[in-house]
Amino acid sequence: MSARTNPPSPQRTASYAGILRPDELSRRVQVRRWPASERVAPWVENHWSLRWDLPDGASYDSETLPHPTCSLTVERGTHPRPELAGEEVAITGVVTRRFRVDIRGRGRVVGMRFRPGGLAALTGHSARDWTDRTVPAAGVVSPEVSAALGALDLDGDDTAYESGMTAVEAAFPSDRDVDERYARVLRVVADMLEDRTFYSVAQVEERHHVSTRTLQRDFLHYIGVGPKWVLARYRMHDVVSALDDGYDGPLTELAMRHGFYDQAHFTRDFTTLVGVTPSRYRERR
Repeated sequence: MSARTNPPSPQRTASYAGILRPDELSRRVQVRRWPASERVAPWVENHWSLRWDLPDGASYDSETLPHPTCSLTVERGTHPRPELAGEEVAITGVVTRRFRVDIRGRGRVVGMRFRPGGLAALTGHSARDWTDRTVPAAGVVSPEVSAALGALDLDGDDTAYESGMTAVEAAFPSDRDVDERYARVLRVVADMLEDRTFYSVAQVEERHHVSTRTLQRDFLHYIGVGPKWVLARYRMHDVVSALDDGYDGPLTELAMRHGFYDQAHFTRDFTTLVGVTPSRYRERR
């Protein structure tokens, strides 16, 4: 049985990077984020909401690069998802591909973004069960949590959203400890996110004194993907953010700055994930 430890001080274990063409999104969709309370902060990164009201016939193709995080959401006014069988409260696991949503009409989404591994640590489920899937929240979180989120007034203002998410937080058990394996996953992910000199999983294993087998096992259970995938996504987020911020130097230099020493490999990975080549993405900016 794994050792238990006190909840760690909140670390930044996820970023807001990865939204493709963020300026275009902000003109059409109101995006808001606010912090989770100390009560759930060891497992939850933040809360967020999306609102949009587009004219008839107007639409916007929103694209986001994947993150190693799961979300618990309630949504109304969006396109029905057959996999939810009419349920509004859903769990979305780690999405390993570019996430595309056709935004049109009127929609409201409010969600809780878990830290990498946070949902698995809270529920005891394996995150592999949700990788590349959206499933009804019932059966994953308690009925009290689902009910609290489902009762949220999505037509209310920001105050209604905040009070509603406070009620959702209160529905989670208050006697949870942090499993040492999950605490180690958080430490590793935080390092991957913050230390731009990490380009290989071997560097991570050496710093954290953890074996390849152990790290792979823990990442697959708690996050749903392996450590190599997480590290590669964070470095690609850095590349896209640099381009969105106006980087206009040589793309070979940008690739090397973020650990891609083979230009063909970099271009192939970028195109597979983003949908266009780095040069084309910069032109479209």
